[in-house]
Amino acid sequence: MRRMIDDALLEILACPRCDQPLTFENSTLHSKGAKVEFPVIEDIPFLFADPAVAIDDWRSRYHARIREIESEIGQLKAALSAEGLPHSTESRLRHEIDALTAHIDELDTLMKPLDITSLTADHDTYLAMRTRLPSDQGLSTYYANLHRDWCWGDEENRVSHDLVRSAVDTESAGKLLVLGSGGSRLAYDLHQSLEPPMTVAVDFNPLLMFAANRIMCGEKVDLHEFPLAPMNAASTACARTLSAPTPVKPGYFPVLANVLRAPFKPGVFDTLVTPWLIDVISEPLPLQAARWNRLLKRGGRWVWFGSHVFRTANPAHRFSVEETEEILQAQGFSKPEIVEAEIPYMVSPANRHARTERVLVMSMTKTADAKAPPRHVALPDWIVRTDAPVPTNDSFRSQAMSTRIHAFLMSMIDGQRTISDMAELMESQRLMPKDEAEATLRTFLIRMFEEAGSYRAL
Repeated sequence: MRRMIDDALLEILACPRCDQPLTFENSTLHSKGAKVEFPVIEDIPFLFADPAVAIDDWRSRYHARIREIESEIGQLKAALSAEGLPHSTESRLRHEIDALTAHIDELDTLMKPLDITSLTADHDTYLAMRTRLPSDQGLSTYYANLHRDWCWGDEENRVSHDLVRSAVDTESAGKLLVLGSGGSRLAYDLHQSLEPPMTVAVDFNPLLMFAANRIMCGEKVDLHEFPLAPMNAASTACARTLSAPTPVKPGYFPVLANVLRAPFKPGVFDTLVTPWLIDVISEPLPLQAARWNRLLKRGGRWVWFGSHVFRTANPAHRFSVEETEEILQAQGFSKPEIVEAEIPYMVSPANRHARTERVLVMSMTKTADAKAPPRHVALPDWIVRTDAPVPTNDSFRSQAMSTRIHAFLMSMIDGQRTISDMAELMESQRLMPKDEAEATLRTFLIRMFEEAGSYRAL
């Protein structure tokens, strides 16, 4: 393992709250401007704007995942208790129970460093900073990427590296930043092949970063893979050993942080790589591009790699490639050079689900400084402040109506009423005619029945 914070890394770090330089004392990073301490965990700086809340949040997501696994084990054990099961079914169920039980220990081992009892979450600070982890990202959302990166994904890893490396100016790659590094194989491969003076890999998921850090330092990490569409009974749960071809070369630094509050001084990187990131971030592309511009030196290179599918609620932000080119040039970048290629994507040998992906490699040079973007905030005033009115909008009104109807439908279920009885009640309340109500109720109850797993009770 390296010393906890290398001087070269410390030189480029900045506080994600106030953008001032950080100091390193007593195994902790200090921001004198914001009067905040940032822990260093497993030799990885934990540079969220609100570190205590982020740690508590990831602890909660860890415990939620453990509860999910325990529930799965309970369901498997209940199924195993049934009489007359074929021997092959019993064998498969026991195999899955054993694998999930072992998986709890595997996750516990990787996540144990987050047990930092000296830190406690300050909810008021959390609101004031207006930062939060993405609510749709659980601890294991990209868990399969670890197996792809460090076990069976050699072909995808090789092709991805070659595409990105060909877009990097290898003569002046310089200090390299990879935002959204995930399982970190691409960051590792680029660092090994380019041999830059520094590679910094940033992600917000500690499970991925802790595992990747151990692997790149030469450890072998045992983890189970759980394919969505297993090839056979044995592949419902596969014990894997994850490892790197060789230990990572000096100059590689992982950082845990929110990429939209990237904790770096401006203009310190020569090359920026954003793999599978830009179109999954909620912030509009023009703001993102201004942030990435800020991180690069004049003449620095940005390589966008992965998909180009903006799925946002605002139709104006579902940018085409042509719109993206225009936006990037308006934010101080040269006209992008674009390469498209088909690559294998998440092709596990144990999974029947596999596909090819048509990826985009877009590379451009910083030609001018973009206007400094506002500090990223995830929460609006009416959530942060208790005295600000909560706005009304079509989405809120629709959700309120759906909630009222759902609550009314649920209130009619008393163990006595039939569907016909409930339909008559809905008609009496002038919600809809009885015939329509019966069809609506049946659809509603089917969904509730399926979501509750009620087939087990048949």
